[in-house]
Amino acid sequence: MTNGAAGEALVRTVRANAVVFGRHDEATLEQFRDVAARAERAALMADGHLGYIMPIGGVAAYDGKVSVAGVGFDIACGNAAIRTDLALPSIAPHLDEIADTIAETISFGLGRTNRAPDAPVDHPLFSDPAWDAIPADRSAREALREKAREQLGTVGGGNHYVDLFADEEDRVWVGVHFGSRGLGFAIASGFMALASGARWGERVRETEALLDLGSDLGERYWALMHLAGAYAYAGREWVARKVVSLLGAREVQLVHNHHNFAWKEIHGGRELIVVRKGATPAFPGQLSFIGGSMGDIAVIAQGKVTDDPMVRRLQEQALFSTVHGAGRLMSRTEARGRPGGKRRKAVSGKITRPMMESWLKERGILLRGGDVDEAPQVYRRLSDVLAAQGDTIEILHTLRPIVVVMAGPDVRDPYKD
Repeated sequence: MTNGAAGEALVRTVRANAVVFGRHDEATLEQFRDVAARAERAALMADGHLGYIMPIGGVAAYDGKVSVAGVGFDIACGNAAIRTDLALPSIAPHLDEIADTIAETISFGLGRTNRAPDAPVDHPLFSDPAWDAIPADRSAREALREKAREQLGTVGGGNHYVDLFADEEDRVWVGVHFGSRGLGFAIASGFMALASGARWGERVRETEALLDLGSDLGERYWALMHLAGAYAYAGREWVARKVVSLLGAREVQLVHNHHNFAWKEIHGGRELIVVRKGATPAFPGQLSFIGGSMGDIAVIAQGKVTDDPMVRRLQEQALFSTVHGAGRLMSRTEARGRPGGKRRKAVSGKITRPMMESWLKERGILLRGGDVDEAPQVYRRLSDVLAAQGDTIEILHTLRPIVVVMAGPDVRDPYKD
């Protein structure tokens, strides 16, 4: 069943080559304008907020170049959703047990702690020739490959999750959100170092690192970005299918997409390198799974198929992209606060755990793990940001969260989104 279109877009031009959907603070807009100054075209989605160099929710198209900071540290972060053959009433009496089983079986945070013997550590991607593109000695390449093996099928921390949803017909969906873990982080930081004149493995200040794809460095990065993409896809599909098996269910439909990646695409008759950082590809008919927060809806959407020239123009302005989530309203520090120290001032958090738990309880959502910096109050409402994107997409299914499993507040994860 189709739930209708997104509505009337809230869009404006901030540079000759750049448009903004929705409303944003000035710091985010300034960061976006800076990126757009070096791009052929750019767009900021309605869930945008401040990021490293390029805002989350940003889309930038380049002529033969790729932005390392634009793709981001969590290369190929994305969402996967599986519709199962189960109906909610069949599992409703067992949700507490199901939530515990997911939390005990799937690894959240660093390393592999999930005891799952069937994680795909022998996936063909580990013999891909792209590993040879790592611009380091053999021992460093092998160390990174082994770290990637150990982390494949782990979800991590931050805003990464495994959720159970029910759609408008009470059909049960499994949804996951995470990326390429330590592999993507090592690739991004390594190429930033090389672009700054440092050596692979050295830590440098974050830079945009625009790499020409005709150069050796650009070719190597492009190959490794795609390797990280294959890695992220393998991990998400394994985790989602593992949860389906824990439910004793059957997979009916898979919807899967990256939102931190770069693609070669044709726009305005030109081939451009389109970098999406926290933005979802949304060409006409292309399916996507877009999450909200732990206490908000998610949707299965598709790029709108239409002959309406106004809608088509909006889609072109968005570089056939849409939001990847609801978008943060406050930083992690604002949400949870931080203790003071010799060189920094204490910050009081705006969100408490009782506030978060009250929101979830009112909506009948079971939570395992999670922290106040991921509370629903920290995010916009997904319906609002989708409305600001206008009729560029169609909502096919609206999913309400039933069970949410995330890393707990004691987990430190440097690879989070």
